[in-house]
Amino acid sequence: MEQQPVSALQAQALKRKEKLKALRERQLQGRDQAEGEPDCKRAAAAEEVETEDRHRDLKLRNYTPEDEELKERQVPKAKPASVEDKVKDQLEAANPEPVIEEVDLANLAPRKPDWDLKRDVAKKLEKLEKRTQKAIAELIRERLKGSETELAGAVGAVAEEEADSD
Repeated sequence: MEQQPVSALQAQALKRKEKLKALRERQLQGRDQAEGEPDCKRAAAAEEVETEDRHRDLKLRNYTPEDEELKERQVPKAKPASVEDKVKDQLEAANPEPVIEEVDLANLAPRKPDWDLKRDVAKKLEKLEKRTQKAIAELIRERLKGSETELAGAVGAVAEEEADSD
């Protein structure tokens, strides 16, 4: 990059300022023509805009002005925050308050690893349990039928022995 002499840089800055001024005037003229203001009011408005632009960014932090208008622009002295208050706030933020005051122990107890398998198989086990009960009842009936004949024979044998012994 070539370094230009200071005077050339100043000349470019002046050209930019002139272009910006011309642009502002065109914008103001466009607004004013739409509103129908006379030329003298437009000029006064342009001056007000320029002075507002100059003073809009003016904030006096370290300088105490003597002028009353500038004293209004003075920023009040900043008071440093207490370190103790900041530390207390951080400590309070670090200690979260308990969300649940009463704890249900049943919900905290861990589930057994096969709880989902038992849940899925429960319906099938109910059907099998019914079938098993029916099968057991049927087996008992068959034994009772078989034991009735044996029981009748046993009773008859006992009766014969008693008759023989009498």
